[in-house]
Amino acid sequence: MKIQFAPTDLPLTRRLQMASVLQWVFSFLGLAPCCIMMFLVLMFTRFWLISVLYACWFFVDWETPSKGGRKFHFLCHLRVWDYMRDYFPVKLVKTADLDPGKNYILGFHPHGVLVAGAFINFCTYATGFRKLFPGLDSFLLMLPLWFRAPFFRDYIMMAGLIPSDKESASYLLRRQGGGNAVVIAVGGAPEALDARPGAFTILLANKKGFVKLAMEHGAHLVPVFSFGENELFDQVENPRGTCLRWIQDKLQSIMGISLPLFHARGIFQYSFGIMPYRKPINTVVGRPIRVEKNEKPTVEELDALHQLYTEELSQLFEEHKGKYGVPEDQHLSFV
Repeated sequence: MKIQFAPTDLPLTRRLQMASVLQWVFSFLGLAPCCIMMFLVLMFTRFWLISVLYACWFFVDWETPSKGGRKFHFLCHLRVWDYMRDYFPVKLVKTADLDPGKNYILGFHPHGVLVAGAFINFCTYATGFRKLFPGLDSFLLMLPLWFRAPFFRDYIMMAGLIPSDKESASYLLRRQGGGNAVVIAVGGAPEALDARPGAFTILLANKKGFVKLAMEHGAHLVPVFSFGENELFDQVENPRGTCLRWIQDKLQSIMGISLPLFHARGIFQYSFGIMPYRKPINTVVGRPIRVEKNEKPTVEELDALHQLYTEELSQLFEEHKGKYGVPEDQHLSFV
């Protein structure tokens, strides 16, 4: 394989963009294990008291992730996120106003490999979420597993991440006065296994939990489609029915996290690595679907709202796909 090396005379700005994405990839893939290792290693050094004190703090602070977390706005404003935004680049597109007096569930599609669009748009202020939707505060749901990692849990909470369980989302959605936007990557970890350039497979047909949650709390539903999310990484071919896909699905069912075999470019060369491609991400926030509070919806009511959401998401995709280079004959595939 011929390796294409990066030029040595790249502008400082592009190097800073690369560094910002590198630290994000490391945080996503390697920071949690490093934090766990550090916690354990400190126990056997003269700094053991740090781990002991943190363990006490961990016990006292156990419920915080499921009660809105601990979002630090200064972290969301850091310059590093502007560089990360410009690396791809990422743009947040508004199609309708969202009343800050209401609570919302934003369904994010597609999941992609590392949900880059969801993170940069809803966990940072680099793309102007608070200016586009004044009065709303966004919270992105993440696998509960990561909130059990010492030190790492505090870092991700500061960015507005909360566990992806009913208790955590309900805490925000039942707040009086509104102003909360809970962002759910509906396809979850399984959908990441289908994330590759040109793919528009959406895992939604049997995903009704977020719809029921919206009905129970009277939270309006908002479909969100992130054009370019699946273009950031290539993935080893793993069609359904193959041995590789069976192993990945089995590991996902056991561990709760998917293990897509992805690759893209490197730091100093463009031929291979785990750095995402520089592909534009355009995240389009659709029109809100009004939801009346219904604590005990029937199966028929749940199915009707789920069907309406599916239609709104499909319409959002069809209305905007031409602007972002998607072929006219390309449509969403719901599975």
